Order: sequence, then C-alpha cells, then structure tokens
Amino acid sequence: MIPSSYPSQEEIARLTAGMLLDIQAVHFNSDEPYIYASGKPGPTYIDCRKLISFPRIRSTLMDFLAMTVMRNAGLEAFDNVAGGETAGIPFAALVAERMSLPMTYVRKKPKGYGRNARIEGAMSEGERVLLVEDLTTDGGSKISFVNAIRDTGASCAHTAVIFYYGIFPQTEKVLGDHGVSLHYLCTWWDVLAEARRRKAFSEDTLNEVEAFLNDPTGWQDARMNA
Repeated sequence: MIPSSYPSQEEIARLTAGMLLDIQAVHFNSDEPYIYASGKPGPTYIDCRKLISFPRIRSTLMDFLAMTVMRNAGLEAFDNVAGGETAGIPFAALVAERMSLPMTYVRKKPKGYGRNARIEGAMSEGERVLLVEDLTTDGGSKISFVNAIRDTGASCAHTAVIFYYGIFPQTEKVLGDHGVSLHYLCTWWDVLAEARRRKAFSEDTLNEVEAFLNDPTGWQDARMNA
C-alpha cells in the first residue's frame, strides 16, 4: 500500500536514527577503530542489513523511504525499482511493493555465464528507474549501478538509501554531476544527536565521533601516522 502520511524530514531523520540505535545497528568505538573498505580507520560503523530482522522497524523505515522519494521526486516519477547487489535487494523489494512498481536488481558485475547479465528481472528501454540501496558513503558504487541501468536504455536519475554518511562533501556533487539525485532518511549527524540525547555511549566516545565527523580525513591521518 502506498503510504499517505508525510512526517517532516527532520522528524523522519530523528526517528530513523533512534530505530538504528534501538536495534544496535550503530557501533561507535574510538579506542579500537573499525577498518573501512578503503583500508582507513574510523570510530563509526553501521549495519543497515540488521533491519531485515526487525519487521516493525523495517516496515516503518520502508514507509519513510517511499514517502521521502515520492515527496521529493513525485508520485508518478518511476516505472521500476532496482536494488543494488546485495544489501539493496530486500529494501528495493519492500519499496517497490509500497510504490506498486515492478522490482529488479543490479549485479555488481556480470555473473560470467549464461546471459552474462547485470540486470535481473524485467527492465525495459525508456523506463524511469529508482535505484535503492541500504546506504551511501562517497557515492562511488551508485555510479556503477546507475551505468548498468542506463546501458539497458532505461533512465536512472534518482537513488534512495536509508543511511547517508553525510560527512564527505563531494558525494552529492559526484552523483549530481552524473545526473543522479540522492534521497535518504538520516546521516551520522542525526545518529550522533540522538545518541547524545539518549546517552547511548560515553561522552568521551561521542566527542571522538564528533571529531571524526567534522574532519574524517584529518582524524584518519592522525591515527595512521601515530
């Protein structure tokens, strides 16, 4: 069913941050930083995949995501919803159900046999496709998925995620330069604010996280060179 109520974006961000904290999808550790895919350290880690195991929270956030996209892009802006392999697939299916649209998914690379396809499901030339994933950091993986969608003759001018890091200023420019608008529910800043309100972590940890969010590159360089 298409959601019909529209909380403010600020309220959606606050509630989303709280739900991510509720299911312990948010991890802060400044003493033993996490190592990211880039090989660099950071005191923050988020696991949006945990959402699939919490049906009430999952359902609410998918309502929020569908609302956000339809409010920002329009109720009749899309013909197809595509999930990015692998984390985006369940969320794309849930959003497609709410928007009453067909669902497809995009492989990270051709599977190497059979049709050697990157698109699974039915996607047609001229369709307007919404790309759904769990999160985005710098936007790089989204470009690859968007290009695969466009290679079919379909268009893709929008991507929607539950969580956007919101600390790398080039992200929205990179996507914008590629003709893609980003829609999201909350950022690290929203999570930090809610974590402070709840006193979910020690004050020292929260201060260290804030220092990282304000200057991620400087924070990383200082620890890598220590």
